[in-house]
Amino acid sequence: MKQKAWAMERDGEQGKEVLLLVTLEAEENTPRAPVAVNLLIDRSASMRGAPLVAAVDAAQSLVAQAGPRDYIGLLAFDGVPEQLLPVRAMEPDAKTELSERLSALETGSGTALHEAVDLGSSSLHRVLIPGARRKLLLLTDGEPSVGPAALADFKTLGSKVADSGVTLHALGLGRHYIPEMLEALSAPSGTGFAHADDAEALPTTVAGMVTELFGEVASDARVHVLPSGFSELRCRHRYSTRLEGDAMSVLLGAVSQACLRRALFSGRLASPDWNFALTASYLENGDTRRPSIPVVRVTPDSVQGRRVTAVNVELDLVAAEGTAWKSLSRRDVEAAGRALAQAEASLRELVRLAVEDVPARRHLERLADLRLAVERRVAELPALLVRRAKAEGARTSVSQVMRLPAFPKKKVEH
Repeated sequence: MKQKAWAMERDGEQGKEVLLLVTLEAEENTPRAPVAVNLLIDRSASMRGAPLVAAVDAAQSLVAQAGPRDYIGLLAFDGVPEQLLPVRAMEPDAKTELSERLSALETGSGTALHEAVDLGSSSLHRVLIPGARRKLLLLTDGEPSVGPAALADFKTLGSKVADSGVTLHALGLGRHYIPEMLEALSAPSGTGFAHADDAEALPTTVAGMVTELFGEVASDARVHVLPSGFSELRCRHRYSTRLEGDAMSVLLGAVSQACLRRALFSGRLASPDWNFALTASYLENGDTRRPSIPVVRVTPDSVQGRRVTAVNVELDLVAAEGTAWKSLSRRDVEAAGRALAQAEASLRELVRLAVEDVPARRHLERLADLRLAVERRVAELPALLVRRAKAEGARTSVSQVMRLPAFPKKKVEH
């Protein structure tokens, strides 16, 4: 595992401050761990036709890439969740049966989302698979109509799943799912959630998630930060944090091949003499590693200083974008316009910084759609655009960065 950290002092709005960027990245030749994945596939009535066909095709690609050391199960849910196949080793006969059961899926009625996730997690705990990472892959296009439906219930469930050692990956399809629920479920696992506009975009989106699922080399990754000379320190990414005496411990989750994890901290200085004691901890090949991380001080105009700045600016961008959509939902077009201006200023700054792994181009289409909505003073928000923006905000906020070229997204007609 490669661990790096850069600290940059700068003038802030309330005096001198320091930005600390920490990254964890798997070595290229590190073997991945086997995985135990329970597939949770929504088969409610709204999935009838092309959406279910696309979901099945995407799941088939996951099965095709599984090796004999990997375990996969299948749970389908409408108004009632049903564990159609237990989580088991992907030997040839098991892969064939799973593929056939996927192809035979039919839609029903109702969406028991909460019960499906709870049952899917419980099913993973019924089989002991030494060394395997336990994961849920949830695909849904709708909101719960059966069972618990309050956001607080899903926040509690997301924490329960993560605390049990299961990582939850979620994907929302189309315009009817509730993004806040998927974020509540996935955020404690440090994954965020993904979005696909329609059935056509689903295979490409799932392909990126498969890279995360089958590339994991370490789990339970944490960064431990002990600052000195600061009056305040906060983590800008939305990871689960806890205090350990005078130190802050931040749970980043899993680290996969072709991905890296980033955590950005912002601290207000109380003394010109400041420092960080920084360590990481993670589980790799069954052993817990606790390496110390040297902190390199950089200037704002250096290569690494620009990277630190770019990560900070990107977080500002998605926060302003989210504020703009919320303002539009309240019919406050003026506030939306101000937030849009902030997001566009951040976008221009990303363009100026030109940092390769914090590309401005991935925000261009969404902000263009947002500007169109603000200028038209829309009476009804475009559901797809809102969900796309919230998914990007959730993923950016946990900063698992794919080392793969981005696929172009299908343009939504207004």
